[in-house]
Amino acid sequence: GLKGDLTSNIRDSLVTLDRLVGFLAQGTLQRNSSKDTRERVKTLARDIHSLADHAGFLSQKITFLLDGTLGMINIEQNAIIKIFSVAAVVFLPPTLIASIYGMNFEHMPELEWLVGYPFAIGLMILSAILPYFFFKRKGWL
Repeated sequence: GLKGDLTSNIRDSLVTLDRLVGFLAQGTLQRNSSKDTRERVKTLARDIHSLADHAGFLSQKITFLLDGTLGMINIEQNAIIKIFSVAAVVFLPPTLIASIYGMNFEHMPELEWLVGYPFAIGLMILSAILPYFFFKRKGWL
């Protein structure tokens, strides 16, 4: 995101400054500069390296936080998909039974039974309740 882009720009700037100080250090060594100037250039180089290391640390921290956030989003999405899957398993068998009885075949012995209709309704309810209790027992609900 925005913080990652900012950290990336800072690291690019620090690399440029590091190269600049490197050229400056070579120039001070070649021109017999004073000891104080050489020490200041070395201090600048150390500071830039330290800042570059810190920028790298911040970049890794941002990446870690981003990965953690994406992981949490993934967990939430998995929970939602699990609920949809359980709902599909609970409602599919009663729908199948109802669709079979709605086919209007000429020979369906259950239609002649005195308890045929209550049997079909009971079968639909049972086929919905059994998966529900199974998933509840497994801890998925």
